[in-house]
Amino acid sequence: MQEIRAVVAGKVQGVAYRYFTQDAASDLELTGWVRNRRDGTVEVCAQGTADVLKEFVEHLHEGSLMAKVESVSVDWHTVKTVYDDFSIKH
Repeated sequence: MQEIRAVVAGKVQGVAYRYFTQDAASDLELTGWVRNRRDGTVEVCAQGTADVLKEFVEHLHEGSLMAKVESVSVDWHTVKTVYDDFSIKH
């Protein structure tokens, strides 16, 4: 299992982007979390196999219908904390 940390920039708050991300992660059977950041970006932590995480990153670039994703920066990490599900942090 591997982990990615991603920061998504653009019009990604107030457009159901976190819910879109949670649905995509659940469909791909990934675990982790997503949250809004104060600077207007969205931060994502996802865990799974490398192939599935690469597919998930493609979803992050697409975004929800009303979102306008400008950039997605992704860092790969080794898993330190294992998550049971994929949640939205508030």
